Amino acid sequence: MKHLKIVIERHEDGYVGYPLGFTRGAIVGQGNTYAEALKDTESAIRFFVKHYGRKKFFDHLESDAPTLEAYIAETSVAI
Repeated sequence: MKHLKIVIERHEDGYVGYPLGFTRGAIVGQGNTYAEALKDTESAIRFFVKHYGRKKFFDHLESDAPTLEAYIAETSVAI
């Protein structure tokens, strides 16, 4: 079993989840709650591995410098 970091975002219309560090393509889950989005994201990862293979999944994850922690910051930018 491999441990992965999953990002769960809350939006007005629900929650969205995705694996942190997935560099090519997209694996996304969604739900009305945090738990539903996490479960759907796990399901999306299993689907990807089933159809494309474990090697392809790990080829798409950061491996040279894996994310140790993630932060969310807010700023203002004049554009």
